[in-house]
Amino acid sequence: MTAATPEPRTDVPGRIMAREMAEQPAVLRRILEEGAPGIRQVAQDIAARNPRFVLLTARGTSDNAALYAKYLLEIRLGLPCGLTSMSTTTAYGARPDLTDVLVVTVSQSGGSPDLVASTRAAREAGAITLAVTNNPGSPLAGVSEYHVDIMAGPEKALPATKTYTASLLALYLFVEGLRGGDGASAKVLPDLAEQLLARQDEVRALAARYRFAERMVITSRGYGYPTAKEAALKLMETSYIPALSYSGADLLHGPLAMVDNVSPVIAVVTDGKGGEALQPVLDRLRGRGADLFVVGPRDQVEQASAGFVLPTEGVAEEVQPILEIIPLQLLAHEITIARGQDPDAPRALAKVTETH
Repeated sequence: MTAATPEPRTDVPGRIMAREMAEQPAVLRRILEEGAPGIRQVAQDIAARNPRFVLLTARGTSDNAALYAKYLLEIRLGLPCGLTSMSTTTAYGARPDLTDVLVVTVSQSGGSPDLVASTRAAREAGAITLAVTNNPGSPLAGVSEYHVDIMAGPEKALPATKTYTASLLALYLFVEGLRGGDGASAKVLPDLAEQLLARQDEVRALAARYRFAERMVITSRGYGYPTAKEAALKLMETSYIPALSYSGADLLHGPLAMVDNVSPVIAVVTDGKGGEALQPVLDRLRGRGADLFVVGPRDQVEQASAGFVLPTEGVAEEVQPILEIIPLQLLAHEITIARGQDPDAPRALAKVTETH
């Protein structure tokens, strides 16, 4: 938390989540100033081993971060990637040949037994293993050959916020390190994140518009698609609103039929090729009279029913997801409070989910 950030009141629901969202600019600065050299060294060591393929392993919020890494690796490096199904190893005992395959496991806590078991099995099968966690002393870090610390500090609210944006930035710097880049495009992020967080009143007004929603659809394409999935998860786990996330292309293949003028559609419009690819979807949504909420550039917001303008000028498309999610985190927080619930402690959830 920056020195200028006031301490949240202790009698207000959602105070812990609010505090942790407010810490994100400081976390991003810490990674850029203190963590980047170590991430770059790990990337250089792995690049020297010339992995032929990448497998990404994660659950929940971290799975959305891993999906972001998949886009980065395939677009920026041209390296084939896949998202693993851990049960093939942990439940069925499959032992594929992973010689010269890079297995990246993303986990905030690094404590889930299936992540640890599948990473251990991957290493035994010949893989190069990298853990990306918020806990260097975790079991996952212990069984992995390499580790990247996302340096977010303790996260106590059940909904992950600062660990998500920290994971995205760490993964971006890692991929840039693999390709010999300097990650300079990320330098603008801490200041812009501060500007977004200062617009909480704007988000609160939007939350009042959507507090009674019974269902939401969230869509995007390209780098924005992981943001859509993460926003849906945040809304579901905090406010309990069923939120369905789709790639814009998939939305047109059937689910578009459920869109009407009652249930809101949130479109994450990344300024770049992903946003361009989403335009036909936005046209179809407007044609169906959808209540369209856009997070993206001003010209896109002005064509929607409502929205939140992102500062995208001069921001590389591949790092925009680190900013895109912030107003959607705020939206989930504010909608939950408006519905009389506490986003710090969603029912039936635990901070460390121990799947097997």
